[in-house]
Parts: sequence; C-alpha cells; structure tokens
Amino acid sequence: MGLMELQQYLKERVAPSTSKRYLREIELFSQNVSNPVLVGYDEIMNYLGYLRDKGKNKVIRCELAAIKCYYDYLLATGQRSDHPAKSIILRDNRNRDVQLQDLFTPKELETVLEKSERYLILKNRNRVILSLLIYQGLTTGEIVRLRLNHLDLEEGTICVEAGRKTNGRTLKLVGKQVYWLMSYLNVDRVKLLKIKSENLIISMLGKPETGEGINYVVETRKHLFAQRNLNPTTIRQSVITNLLKDGKDLRVVQAFAGHKYPSTTERYKQTHVEELKEQILKYHPLG
Repeated sequence: MGLMELQQYLKERVAPSTSKRYLREIELFSQNVSNPVLVGYDEIMNYLGYLRDKGKNKVIRCELAAIKCYYDYLLATGQRSDHPAKSIILRDNRNRDVQLQDLFTPKELETVLEKSERYLILKNRNRVILSLLIYQGLTTGEIVRLRLNHLDLEEGTICVEAGRKTNGRTLKLVGKQVYWLMSYLNVDRVKLLKIKSENLIISMLGKPETGEGINYVVETRKHLFAQRNLNPTTIRQSVITNLLKDGKDLRVVQAFAGHKYPSTTERYKQTHVEELKEQILKYHPLG
C-alpha cells in the first residue's frame, strides 16, 4: 500500500479526523484479508461478516465507508479497473428519527449568536458560520465548500453547491448576515488568509476551513443547552422542523433544505406531529 499517497488522497477528500479514522480502518482491513489490492466482493463481505461476529456493529458502517474510499483510491491511481465494494449496501435498521429532545426553537437558536468571542478577529467569521447554520440550515460540508463567487451581496443571496446527499440551491440571506459577511470579507478574512484561496471560510491558521473549526465553534456554545445535544446536525434539524411548524409547504421546505427526496422532508413533518402528540398528552392526558 502506498501509505503516503493514500494519506494525501484521503486528506483531499474528507475532514482530517475522518481521514485518520479511515486510514486506521483500511490498515485493519489490510491485516485481515489476503491481499487488499486484489481481493474481490466475497472476501470483503466475509470481512464485514467477521466484524459482525466480533460484535463490532457500531463501527461497521465506518469500516465499509473506509473500504469504499480505499478502492476509489485504487481506481484513481490505476491499481484496479473495478470497484469490488461499490455495490455493497448494509441493510441494518438504523434509527433515522429526529430526536425531539434535541430540537431548538428559533429564539433559542438566536442565543447561540450572542456569545462573546475570545479572539476579536474571529467574531464576524464565527457569526457568519453560525448564521449559515441557523438561518439557511446548511450542513457542515456545504459551508466548507462555499466559495467567494457563491455570494451575491447586492442581491442578498448565497449559492449552495449540490453535494452527495443534497441538491444545489440559491438561498436568501438575512439582513444582518450581509453586514457580517462584508465585515468579514473586507477586514477579517484578509488578515486571516495565509495562502491564496477562493474558499469563503478561512480557519484561524489561515487555510481553508475543513469542518473541524465549524464543529468547534458550535462546541463552545454547548453550555447554553447543557441537557441537549447542540451540534450542526441538530441545528439543521431544528431549522427544517421549525419551517414546517410555521406551515411552510413541504415542497418549499424540501427545496430550501436541498433534500433530494420528499420522503426525507416528510420525516421532519412526522417529527412535528409526534411533538404535538407529546404536548397533548402532557397538558391534556387521555384517560
């Protein structure tokens, strides 16, 4: 295995923490098969079965993702002409329900923006990051992929590129976001930037944001809701659920969120129904 080349390949495609984990999983896979470069579908399935037998169901999805990425690398570098893991889909029943206890109201989400910053130079940048989570409901990956040319401050819009799981879309910015973006772009981003980059969000080290910094910004605000799980995912879930609560049309919310399938948005509508049931039972118990 060309370890250095594989490391570089992973770093260019996934977040640093994910890259390290994938590399560990690929090394484990390599130690448990005859020849990782040459193995076929059956041997990969046998390895996944081995993990199940060892009671490692919690890591099996990450292991499969790492294996698929490994064979993407072998294809890209010409070491294989086929992808033996491409068609493998795990059929485990996963709980895809939105957790009601982790949802936040619009007012609660606004408080996340009010926290003071330790470093003044990061104040507007962090407000931009948090506002994109709170007002546009973007995913961490979508924020990472934003470029300067995706912004139209005159029109007050931002263009979000399509991802593996989401459609592309153009979303309206909130008024104060335009102010924060102008302050960040004209002053703070210029000071932060250490290398030439068209990425919108720049890390404190002066390089394009990879996602870890976004998670950290949210992490520093977890104390605001000690009993709940504040993270970029629960913020996005809250934004989508709140829109449906306000009576927005399902198709409008689907387009806003970039969901590829109406069924994905339907899950959030069901969450709203379940929340209503909980409130009814709480205040108007039956029998």
